[in-house]
Amino acid sequence: MPRPLGELEDAVMTRVWKWNRPVTVREVLEDLQQERSIAYTTVMTVLDNLHQKGWVRREAEGRAYRYEAVSTRAAYAAALMNDAWSQSDNPAAALVAFFGMMSDEQRQALRDAMRIVQGPESTPEPPSAETGPENPAGTPEENNPASAEGDMGR
Repeated sequence: MPRPLGELEDAVMTRVWKWNRPVTVREVLEDLQQERSIAYTTVMTVLDNLHQKGWVRREAEGRAYRYEAVSTRAAYAAALMNDAWSQSDNPAAALVAFFGMMSDEQRQALRDAMRIVQGPESTPEPPSAETGPENPAGTPEENNPASAEGDMGR
């Protein structure tokens, strides 16, 4: 199971994921230096560590390497969520708590993702006049349990 990336590892991987192409230590260094002071050897060590952990693959180019992400940021996030969820002693409660933390936009993204995973839903047959939704069994209203449940609160 993946462990969360450290702050510097995440900063480096963010660039690798964003650029979505093989990158050099120098490219990552120059981009990171816009935000913080950092040494070439530090970035080189982080990329080497990420390679050893299996996050990036590398190809030799002269005396240097070009690094490329092994998987997407979305796959990384999904693996972290799955790992955290699978360690819960009550997965349903963990999901309820997680969903409670979500913004409206995140809940909509979840609905969209569920539609993608579940595929097109089968369209039910339209109800006929005799077996409409108010009277699913086609029986008189007083004998219809669905109708009786609706009248309980009156």
